[in-house]
Amino acid sequence: MRTVLTNKTFLEREAFCILGLPFDRVNLDNAMSSIYDSIKADSNLFLSTPNLNFAIATQLDKEFFQSVVDSDLSVADGMPLIWIAKLLGVPLTERVAGSDLFSALSLQENKAKKIKVFFFGGQAGIAEIASHKLNESSSGMEGCGFYDPGFVSIDDMSSPAIIEQINNTCPDFLVVALGAKKGQQWIQKNRNDLNSNIISHLGAVVNFVAGQVDRAPVIWQKLGFEWLWRIYQEPVLWKRYTIDGLALLQLMVTKVLPLAIYDRILKRTRSYKLANKTKVLSKGKLISLSGSIHHGNITEFKQGLQEALLKNDDVALECSQLSYIDSAFIATLLLFQAHLSEQNRQLMLCNVSKRIKKILRLNNTLIRFKCI
Repeated sequence: MRTVLTNKTFLEREAFCILGLPFDRVNLDNAMSSIYDSIKADSNLFLSTPNLNFAIATQLDKEFFQSVVDSDLSVADGMPLIWIAKLLGVPLTERVAGSDLFSALSLQENKAKKIKVFFFGGQAGIAEIASHKLNESSSGMEGCGFYDPGFVSIDDMSSPAIIEQINNTCPDFLVVALGAKKGQQWIQKNRNDLNSNIISHLGAVVNFVAGQVDRAPVIWQKLGFEWLWRIYQEPVLWKRYTIDGLALLQLMVTKVLPLAIYDRILKRTRSYKLANKTKVLSKGKLISLSGSIHHGNITEFKQGLQEALLKNDDVALECSQLSYIDSAFIATLLLFQAHLSEQNRQLMLCNVSKRIKKILRLNNTLIRFKCI
């Protein structure tokens, strides 16, 4: 059974919102440490690796979006996301690709114990090949099992017998390869019944480990042209990348560039320099916010959320005196709302000004909150 991470752990995350999704500020070494820490502590970590395709698809798919928000660690797997972060002044400076993370873990040496990996999904026969090849070549990992559910429904591949087969191998790392949406959905449905410490949808990893597809040269990855290499390797992907590219262009014109300009304007005003105050009222049911809350002074706000989480009621944020928020505030709010939802509690934003609504809208998150 899954050990639920504590609220304190969630509030300690340094997260930022890009294209409506929360991303943790971590590099490759940080992500590796989180994985080893979870395995050592026998706790559980749902790792999501959103790339541009994730960011585009989650715009209109609420369930897919929620799977990322519900993750215990969300890393930016895509250079376009890093470029957008730089344009917006968000301190996400390093891409952490799921395939790079898996490869780095696989190459680790002198560890007391290898990471046991179970491959779930992929094209017919690929998971088995990947498991065998991992055992032949990896110094830091070993394949402990594989399963190909075929083209069946989420319910059909979530039977007690299948879950038991996975759990019987006692994996440290469960790699899911079902297609991004389906993979995240399967994880969401079964994560509480799986005993793997790390669960992540890393679709391309199975193909890379099995030797069915080659990774793009490093220079292509750094220049952001890995998508072009993927099309060369798998021509069927051209349509997906074309759709994503056009959607990104639309988001750049309607959201990203206007936000970059508007945020720069706001940071030159007195509103940005106002001291922030967070007061918890009505026995945790109401949190009064005022002034400017951003990454540089967000600690008091997080402490207020922590106090509210200890109660059993819905939470309302009084926002009439709130003058400025940034992507760190929004990401924290998304994660806070997810934790409330797990407890069947609701978050409401009260008396939100036009300015704050505009910031939320340009960050593609206004629709994620209930404003009254």
